[in-house]
Amino acid sequence: SLFVSEMVKYSREPENPSEACKARGSNLRTHFKHCREIGEAIKGRKLANAKQYLENVLAYKEGVPMRRFTGGCGRHAQGKQQKAPGNCVRWPQKATRHFLDLL
Repeated sequence: SLFVSEMVKYSREPENPSEACKARGSNLRTHFKHCREIGEAIKGRKLANAKQYLENVLAYKEGVPMRRFTGGCGRHAQGKQQKAPGNCVRWPQKATRHFLDLL
């Protein structure tokens, strides 16, 4: 039997495909929890805005709010800017670089 690989199935299609894009990474050597939180943080942003935000994360000027996976995450003043629950923010470096490469 021959295994035929199919394209990834997305849960929904964008309303305006000309203004949207799809990208994914597989077998990345990063924490999936960090990737999930970065994806939530940049979802709905314009491309230039998302890139600038990720550059600020790498420079520790803005933090990524940890909304779901907050165990052991300390509280920081930058969390107030993001309105993060419990002021929990982090600056994941490797995952942010992978997202910048995808963008």
